[in-house]
Amino acid sequence: MNLKGTIEVVRQSLKKPLVIAIVAFIAGLIIGLPVLGWGLVPVKWTDAAPEHLREDVKVDFLSMTIESYASNQDSLLALNRWKELGDDAPSLFDQVQSQSHLKAADISAFGLLVGVPLANEGAVAQEPTKPADQAQPATEVTVIVSADQTVPTTTTEEVTTEGKAKFKPLLLLGILLLMLLLVGGALLYVLVLRKRTGNLLQTKRHTEQPVQEVRETVHSVETDNETPIARFMTTFAIGDDLYDDSFSIDSPGGEFLGECGVGISETIGVGEPKKVAALEIWLFDKNDIQTVTKVLMSEYSFHDPVISQRVVSKGEPIMLEMDKVILLETATLQLEARVVDLTYGQSALPENSYFDRITIDLSIWPKA
Repeated sequence: MNLKGTIEVVRQSLKKPLVIAIVAFIAGLIIGLPVLGWGLVPVKWTDAAPEHLREDVKVDFLSMTIESYASNQDSLLALNRWKELGDDAPSLFDQVQSQSHLKAADISAFGLLVGVPLANEGAVAQEPTKPADQAQPATEVTVIVSADQTVPTTTTEEVTTEGKAKFKPLLLLGILLLMLLLVGGALLYVLVLRKRTGNLLQTKRHTEQPVQEVRETVHSVETDNETPIARFMTTFAIGDDLYDDSFSIDSPGGEFLGECGVGISETIGVGEPKKVAALEIWLFDKNDIQTVTKVLMSEYSFHDPVISQRVVSKGEPIMLEMDKVILLETATLQLEARVVDLTYGQSALPENSYFDRITIDLSIWPKA
């Protein structure tokens, strides 16, 4: 499929709501997640409140707050830190009472300050039992308390969390790319390959008999003239709404000389499949400054003044008939198009207004 055909496929596909929804979803993922979320405006957490910390860190934060209050007796600072724990503060206070390194008097004094009674007076240890010089666990959380803020820091778990934070974006990016490949492959198959395969099978069925007729017809031409340097067969059948065949013209030595092709020019009526009333045939010569185009029209459209006037700007209008030969000439090339099969569609539209099937044989000679 050439570039023009590919563009037409995309244009027709974007008219379908489902395709638009899929494209919009993929575009939203690309723009929202990697571009905005990770690249331009990533989320940055700074000075997070203690209530957003993990459960174990919040317990340690409250323990340090109790020890700080016992040391400096700053009730305002202690109350502010208590409020920063949010609604979980009372349950955290119950957990703190079971920690052996806190003094019962310190816990009781802090409980009176914040208005929370002790859960179990006997469960609170009176004195710490751990030796002063005993080493702290590798995963212990240390809180540095200053005059105006408390900053929780971790040792081993901080490194692990940072590693996971770096790994998750890469994993998400990989999943996103995989999704894009899968969706793109599915769209390519549905919109292009399956359509193309269906058209080829349909063309093969419809043109098997006309091909034999063309061989017999052109045989007489070749006996009178030299053999063409290129020859192609193209068939349009109703339902092929994206019909646009193009062929490269090369010399016997492999040199590129130009291109030729046939595509849809005009339709009539509404609904699907399209009712094609005119085709355009064109010839491009690399040694010429312009592409020669002629419009092959149905009998009805050729005699309709509105349609005929509309196609004049595209090329010379010609009414198609069975076995009719159309000649296109450029500076160094000559194309002879012969209609070898022509069938009109039957419907409520005017008689002989659109094609049901048409097969055209294209033969190209170097211009003398």
